[in-house]
Amino acid sequence: MGSISWVQISSYVTVVIVFIGIALKVFRVFAMPLHLRWELYPVPHEKAFSYGGSYFEEVDWWTKPREKRFLNFVKFLFIEVLFVRVLYHNNRKMWYVSFPLHFGLYMVIGWLGLLVAASLLMVLGLSADHGLIVFLQVCATILGAAGFFLAAAGAVGLIIRRARAEELQGYSAPVDYVNLVFILAVAISGLFLWLFADPRFLLVRGYITSLLTFSDTGPLGAIMTLHIILFSLFAIYLPFTHMSHAFMKYFLWDKVLFEDEPNVRGGSVESRVATVLNFKQTWSAPHMHGGTTWSETVTKGVSDEE
Repeated sequence: MGSISWVQISSYVTVVIVFIGIALKVFRVFAMPLHLRWELYPVPHEKAFSYGGSYFEEVDWWTKPREKRFLNFVKFLFIEVLFVRVLYHNNRKMWYVSFPLHFGLYMVIGWLGLLVAASLLMVLGLSADHGLIVFLQVCATILGAAGFFLAAAGAVGLIIRRARAEELQGYSAPVDYVNLVFILAVAISGLFLWLFADPRFLLVRGYITSLLTFSDTGPLGAIMTLHIILFSLFAIYLPFTHMSHAFMKYFLWDKVLFEDEPNVRGGSVESRVATVLNFKQTWSAPHMHGGTTWSETVTKGVSDEE
C-alpha cells in the first residue's frame, strides 16, 4: 500500500457523498404522503387488455387475485430510459438533441462499469494481457470515446435548442444551462483525455485499480487530473438536482404514474388516505374552507359563497 494522493481522497469522498445523496433522495420519496392518483391506462404491469383497460373493469375484481406482470414493466422502463420514448412521441425536435445526450451518458456509465470490472479482475489475479481483460478494455474504449462525443454533441444541441425555441423560454431556467454546460465540460475533458493523453483508457483503469488497492497512482498528468475533478464534482452535484431523474424515474413511473393498488378496507392505502385527509389547508377559495383539514372540507361540503 502506497501513499494516497489528494485526488484519490477526493474520489473516495465523491463515492460516499453520491451514495448518501441517492439514499436521501430515495428516503424522501418514500416518506412523502400518498400522491394524487393519475388513473392513466394502460398500465405496463397489467395483463394484456386488447383495449388497454384495467383490472378495475373486471366483474367482481376485488374477489380475484392481482395479476401483475413485473417483467412487462421492466421492459417498458428499459425502453423508456434507454431511448427516451415519451419525448420521441411528444417532442421530436427536442428528442433529436436530447437522445444523444442521454444515450451518450449511458455509454459513459457503461465505460466506467467495464473499467471497474477489468480493474477488479486484475486485482483478483488476472494479468493485463488476459483475453477477458483485453476484451473489456476494447469495449470500454469504444463506449468511452463514443459516449463522451455523443454527450458533448447532445449538450451543445440542447443549449442551442433551449436558447432558440420560443416555446421553451418559459421552461428554461438558468440552472438548466448550468447543468448542460457542466455535462459539456465533463464530456469535453473525457474527449481530450482520449485524444491526447489516454487513447485506450489504460491510465483510467490504472487509477481505478489504485483506488481499489489503496496504492500509489503514479503520475496522472494535467488532463487526467482535470477530468477526475470534473467527473467527481458532477457526480456529487447530480443527486441533489432535478437530474436525479436518471435514477428516480423508476419511482415516477411505478409509484406515481402507474400506481394502481386498490383502496380496500383496512389496507395500507386506506391508512395513507386517512393521513392525507388530516392535513390542513393553507389556502382558501369560494368553494373551499381555508384553515380546516381536508376531511372537514369534504364532510362540510362547499361554502355558501359558491
